[in-house]
Amino acid sequence: MTDLSQVEARLKGARERWVRTGGIELCVAELGDPERPTIVLVHGYPDTQEVWSEVAPRLAEHFHVVAYDVRGHGRSTAPRPLRGGFTLEKLTDDFLAVADAVSPDRPVHLVGHDWGSVQSWEFVTVARTEGRIASFTSMSGPSLDHLGHWINGRLRRPTPRRVAQLLGQGARSWYVHLLHIPVLPELAWRGPLGKGWPRILERGQEITGGDHPAPTLPRDAAHGAWLYRDNVRPRLRRPRTDAYAHVPVQLITPLADRFLSERLYDDLELWAPRLTRRSLPARHWVPRTRPDQLTAWITEFVGSVEGGRTAVSAPGPHADRFGGQLVLVTGAGSGIGRATALAFAGAGARVVAVDRNAGAAVRTAEECLRAGASAAWAETADVSDGQAMETLAEKVTAEYGVVDVLVNNAGVGLSGSFFDTTPADWKRVLDVNLWGVIHGCRLFGKRMADRGQGGHIVNVASAAAFLPSRALPAYSTSKAAVLMLSECLRAELAERGIGVTAVCPGFVNTSITSTARFAGVDAEEERRLQKRAARLYGMRNYPPEKVADAVLRAVVRNEAVMPVTPEARGAYALRRWMPGVLRRAARVRPPV
Repeated sequence: MTDLSQVEARLKGARERWVRTGGIELCVAELGDPERPTIVLVHGYPDTQEVWSEVAPRLAEHFHVVAYDVRGHGRSTAPRPLRGGFTLEKLTDDFLAVADAVSPDRPVHLVGHDWGSVQSWEFVTVARTEGRIASFTSMSGPSLDHLGHWINGRLRRPTPRRVAQLLGQGARSWYVHLLHIPVLPELAWRGPLGKGWPRILERGQEITGGDHPAPTLPRDAAHGAWLYRDNVRPRLRRPRTDAYAHVPVQLITPLADRFLSERLYDDLELWAPRLTRRSLPARHWVPRTRPDQLTAWITEFVGSVEGGRTAVSAPGPHADRFGGQLVLVTGAGSGIGRATALAFAGAGARVVAVDRNAGAAVRTAEECLRAGASAAWAETADVSDGQAMETLAEKVTAEYGVVDVLVNNAGVGLSGSFFDTTPADWKRVLDVNLWGVIHGCRLFGKRMADRGQGGHIVNVASAAAFLPSRALPAYSTSKAAVLMLSECLRAELAERGIGVTAVCPGFVNTSITSTARFAGVDAEEERRLQKRAARLYGMRNYPPEKVADAVLRAVVRNEAVMPVTPEARGAYALRRWMPGVLRRAARVRPPV
């Protein structure tokens, strides 16, 4: 048995205290200024308070942060006997004892993960905790009462979809049945499972290195089996009918959670009327793999509650996914870039609008704030200038943080035959269209990868990447290179949890047509051709806002290639199945 007196405190720099409740001694760690609002972090199974070691110090910059080892875990003592010692009622007693000790005069903000969230749902739905909790952030742990009603509702009305949902969650919950078997889980955790758990976390959950899990893991996991045995079956058989949350709730759903289906929360608004939904492309242990994003969401949510503001999801269709995320868009002064920046703003993101035109960047940033961005900034940079992009990356990282979503959109147009296209023309097109993307991926993507918390890169290419044309040799070459670069980066960065998408629009009504260069003609003829191109694209009238919607959708779905507009989708299909048709069409002289 582990000697708890020899186990060091797991949260670095934390102040420790011991709280006694019902014969149990709970190990409590505190960080930050006690005069600030208090956030209480409750860990899950088979973890200890150390699971918060990445999140707690970040939150402590703004709050008084408290984490405690649940009874029988870490340095907290276990009940004797174990049977009946881990009921939700007794866990509620423990929480109230901790809350009274660390924040006797003010309600606390509750954050729970896994079984920490399961028990916290009990805390926020029972009458005796009213007035002691200000808000609740839930991650990967549903209320057992809500789960019971969810199951019963699908059994009463067993449509094919509902039966599939039941079977799907049943398959994900295989381990719950094993934990009810007497003795076997304890033997496994104190034997091969306990020894192999760090390797399982590394391979299956992308958790590498660090000081997780705690050295008390075999003991913690053996004791924690009683969380399931004391609570799961009794509550699922007789779920409470009054399990309504009496505080604002923020639900954070990892979309790649192998243990819990997001369908479990479909009807949660019935039980938590003041609900804010968030989601992120991550696996179960998000406190370890996505601490920056969790910190941002918790900070924003707690701040809204403390400030008396209504804490609800932003109105945009992707607000649960991008709220609070840092999004940088190049070429954001007009066209697709501006529309994309505004779309992310409407989803509640923090937006950095980058353009070589300082005034245009400022106007876009101002519009982003009006559109719903939680923050927006304007930055000026020429994407073709490597040194300028290096300076931009350093400034953005230092002042706003590591970018979560990068949109390399800036581009220029060039039309004309191959022999009319000069080396200077080639250099200009490749410098902006290709090297601008390379600079963005290299500088911002590298920081994204080094952070180790995932992210997404969108490179705006064009249907010209797979649609050859005798009139667009330089432009098509640059965009085809962007498409292949995106495919290569996607393969390399997949293991880092970073998605890469090439967005390929067709004919979109933007200002690029009126500013495009035409090789081999004089200035007067170039102006005539620009006006003609702008008129034709205007007649097509496909708005950049639709491309922006496709960009957000591509990030949510982690699409590899996203053709936009019917002609782009058609050309993409022909390129795959009937490339000869495109080659013959490429010989046709275009109208401009």
